[in-house]
Amino acid sequence: MNESAVQLARRPGEILIAGERALCNEHGVLYFPEFELLVVSDLHLEKGAAYARRGSMVPPYDTQATLLRLAAIIAHYDPRRVISLGDSFHDGKGAALMPEVFRLQLAALMAGREWFWVTGNHDPEPPVGLPGETVQELAVGALTFRHEPSRAPAAGEIAGHLHPCARIVQRGRSVRRRCFASDGSRLIMPAFGSLTGSLNVLDRAYAGLFQRSALMAYMLGAGRIYPIASAMLRPG
Repeated sequence: MNESAVQLARRPGEILIAGERALCNEHGVLYFPEFELLVVSDLHLEKGAAYARRGSMVPPYDTQATLLRLAAIIAHYDPRRVISLGDSFHDGKGAALMPEVFRLQLAALMAGREWFWVTGNHDPEPPVGLPGETVQELAVGALTFRHEPSRAPAAGEIAGHLHPCARIVQRGRSVRRRCFASDGSRLIMPAFGSLTGSLNVLDRAYAGLFQRSALMAYMLGAGRIYPIASAMLRPG
């Protein structure tokens, strides 16, 4: 790990998940210094193009914006391993139809690294024409990485899929941000993609996933992470 990554690991946002040390980065990625491992979830690349194929025209800039942000983060941490935690592409045609310029950018980010594509509900098959290893789940140390969180107790689980966000109200002002959600045993990651929505961690979709008294929402802020205890969280 390079020196700048060591410095970042001492910032707010450093947590333990099943005893493994991780850094929740304010851009929505998770970094494990001991494993030189970077985790990103729900890129939803080519979502705009998928909408266009279905007749819903949206600006076609999401893939470019997502890859530019990912490139900056990879340049910063220079990880040895990268896990893309499912829904990397918005549908099964995304990788095959992705413009060559984006394919080359993505391949450059992958070069010289172990890269794992975890299958998601949007992309259950390996991405066409791209390197890397496709897996349903992956174990690293005490951790298990999968796309959808298990409904059974799962210590050390890192998942995505639900696109968590948190809302707080202070001095009459409401703030709603994407977040990492964790009770120290498992963690659900925010969506990284530029054209993705979010779901409040108090929604019933999260019921039973966390020990409520231990739940923390690590909200993404400007230049830092804001740890918020469950008692401060509000629906909406």
